[in-house]
Amino acid sequence: MWRISKIYNVGMDELIGVNHISDATNIETGQLILIPRYQKQQSLAPKYLSDDFIWPAKGKVIATFGQNFNSMVNKGINIQPYGASDVVAARSGKVIFYTDNFKGFGKTIIIDHGDGLSSIYARNAQVFIRAGDSVQKGNLIAKVGSAGRDKNRYLHFEIRKGHIAQNPYFYLPH
Repeated sequence: MWRISKIYNVGMDELIGVNHISDATNIETGQLILIPRYQKQQSLAPKYLSDDFIWPAKGKVIATFGQNFNSMVNKGINIQPYGASDVVAARSGKVIFYTDNFKGFGKTIIIDHGDGLSSIYARNAQVFIRAGDSVQKGNLIAKVGSAGRDKNRYLHFEIRKGHIAQNPYFYLPH
């Protein structure tokens, strides 16, 4: 849905609403999608493909967006790594925030992607970037860790539009 919204320059929320889509993570190939205010399709230039998000870590999602997890509503997804604990930039951008101890999330990174979207990576054991750095999609930025009293290792990952948490499944490849 995110790619469709970029191609046709239509807000993702508007696309979902107009098409009465209850689960935007479950769109099928060939499914008819109504494009509001459709005039002319923009070409799928390589820029749109390079703007796509990638998974920040390889692993199992142990908590989804909106799920109640550790007595809090999850504003992202929690990914428990398979073996390797590398955390990569999900999309190119500039590191605008880093702290060693963010409100129970431990070592936390925020990357601004320059188009109103940002990504948040929390619960890191090691961090290899600092505020002000530019990163490319796929660059190693951290290693998964734990935070606070919860010693389980997993990455807490969020995508935000402005300050509003978005469901990462809308943006990540399936």
